[in-house]
Amino acid sequence: MKKTGLLLILVLVASAFAQDSASAPSPAIAGHPEGTLQKADNFPTLKMQMPTESDIYCAGFISKHLLPNASFVAGGLQTPNTTKFANGDLVYLAGDGYKAGQEYSVIRELRNPDRNEIYAGQEAAIKQAGQPYADIGRVRIVDSRHRMAIAQVEYSCDPINPGDLVTPFVQRASIESQEPHMFDRFLPPNGKLSARIIMAKDFDSELGTGDKVYINAGTNQGVKVGDYFRAVRRYERDLEDPVDSLSFKASTAEDTQKNPPSLDQHMFTKSSGPVIHVRDFPRRAVGEVVIIGATPTTATGMIVSALEDVHVGDSVELENK
Repeated sequence: MKKTGLLLILVLVASAFAQDSASAPSPAIAGHPEGTLQKADNFPTLKMQMPTESDIYCAGFISKHLLPNASFVAGGLQTPNTTKFANGDLVYLAGDGYKAGQEYSVIRELRNPDRNEIYAGQEAAIKQAGQPYADIGRVRIVDSRHRMAIAQVEYSCDPINPGDLVTPFVQRASIESQEPHMFDRFLPPNGKLSARIIMAKDFDSELGTGDKVYINAGTNQGVKVGDYFRAVRRYERDLEDPVDSLSFKASTAEDTQKNPPSLDQHMFTKSSGPVIHVRDFPRRAVGEVVIIGATPTTATGMIVSALEDVHVGDSVELENK
């Protein structure tokens, strides 16, 4: 009887200890400031979608150096009945200096038909960065005995058009794969290089994993292929956006709240309650970007992981890798 009672007491003590352990807060993460707890919401594990060969050679770029326009696609085997060319098609190249067996990249000088800016000052930012170009494909010269060289399309990112520029093919660096890792979503600024996403491929505005972006920092600032940047956004950006700012104008008060809060900027609502200072909100990381190409003034990146939509206009910060 005494042994049974002692056993029951030990079971109750062990159960109480287990409950206390389960309810205790998680310890601070090693290497992070005291008081930072490891939770899935603020330290999610990122699974990386690494760039493929297609991603690297079809990403496009922005360059201060304008490409010469003396060499270009003039037509193809079925001109004028065919005006779009893809893998395996024969195309005619205007220009000089072609030799059989040489490879050339097909590049398109871009213009945005939509004159509406995604963020204030975007047009000026792109103009300052340089001329946007799209990677269209790759061709190999098969005959150079005529006034125009004959080439075969080896790879096409998009249909090749007459007028697209051709330039000698240059091998691009591949990107090493990364294992899933924990991501500090509310990490304060680390003091490293900061830049901005000034444009995206195909002039898109809201982006996700796998999309290509162009930032206004390049090799002149030390950016190199393989660097990782975190895309971050401050809540003041929503106040600057004519659509997103509408959410701040909406009432959040409950009927039972005596003194609901008001917003400090623009004071959309008047109240005797507490004032919300949006500038005091922490910035939040929205994704991670790896650099897959760089010019002296710009860099091309691919979003390898997105926690939410990444926006053109978001900031990026070089990571501690």
